[in-house]
Amino acid sequence: MPYPEPLLQPMRAELTRLGVEELRTAEEVDAAFDRAQDETMLLVVNSVCGCAAANARPAVALASRNEQQPDRAVTVFAGQDLEATARAREYLAGIPPSSPFMALIKNGDPVYLIERRHIEGRSANAIAADLVHAFDKYCGTDAIAEEGPETPELAVPHRGNGLPPTFRSIM
Repeated sequence: MPYPEPLLQPMRAELTRLGVEELRTAEEVDAAFDRAQDETMLLVVNSVCGCAAANARPAVALASRNEQQPDRAVTVFAGQDLEATARAREYLAGIPPSSPFMALIKNGDPVYLIERRHIEGRSANAIAADLVHAFDKYCGTDAIAEEGPETPELAVPHRGNGLPPTFRSIM
């Protein structure tokens, strides 16, 4: 069940005050992706979780200061605008759903992805640097993703069990 709208409004406003266009219906998502066929577009899947509040939305704000920007930026709200989020994920076939999540789309195709695993435990500054790298590489240039979308390289070493060394069990 979605959260009450008055609770979400400040979370939505963190992005819309930056000029990020909110997409709340499947039709709005379709229209945005149609326009993105000849453009660059940042898609932000917003969320109520703490990593969206502490890291993802602030990273978008920091990256919005970069000189090179996508032609447009749009957002859907996971767990809230269910139809819009589901439709946006249809355009990202083969990419596992996550939230928060960011994708830079160029000419209709994702060229750079920042999944939840690239957001949790990282600073807003580090995530913004990833966005700036993608903006500088793909926005206003002829660059395309040769072998599918890029993702940030995570410098966190893992133990043999696949967990980062900072993981602490509550058991």
